[in-house]
Amino acid sequence: MSSLIVAKAQEIALFLSRFLRKPNQIGSVLPSSKFLAQKMIASVSWHQVDSMAELGAGTGAITQYIPKAVKKNTKVLLFEKDPYLRSLLEKRYSNFYCYEDCCELQLGMQNEKIEQLDCILCGLPFFNFSQPIRDQLMAQIYKSLKPDGLFIAFQYSQQMKKQLSQHFDIEEILFVPMNVPPAFVYICRKKERC
Repeated sequence: MSSLIVAKAQEIALFLSRFLRKPNQIGSVLPSSKFLAQKMIASVSWHQVDSMAELGAGTGAITQYIPKAVKKNTKVLLFEKDPYLRSLLEKRYSNFYCYEDCCELQLGMQNEKIEQLDCILCGLPFFNFSQPIRDQLMAQIYKSLKPDGLFIAFQYSQQMKKQLSQHFDIEEILFVPMNVPPAFVYICRKKERC
């Protein structure tokens, strides 16, 4: 039990140190809670997922639940901009594919011979980014998902609701109070454009 407490304390210290170095990139002082991670994971029909991506994987607070959820041959792409955190993800999840830039999601998919993704989980702090970057990310996410694909993102406010609704049908917004700060989980489906 004490080793779990030590490991959690180390994860928190690591996350805080990365936040202090680049607060606009990390977005929070603490990693996502297990309550938030479980809400995101529970919203996916994993038996239907052949390929997926997690954007802004951080210390792996959500990633840690993916190996038990996915089928054996599911392709998983992880994106994390922080080089140190990305190197830790590459060591912990050696059967997943790790990339740096979410704005190059399509390139990562091409490298792994993935045509479209069934699901994207996202912990990016969208409101820390400029509008052109947000637009670029939304375009990459939309283009990468298969028709009816699932996009699940958590945010600390509902400020992204309008932009998300331009690309997706928002099926549900879940509030997760047991997180620092409390978070909203957007469960979205790719909207077909006319």
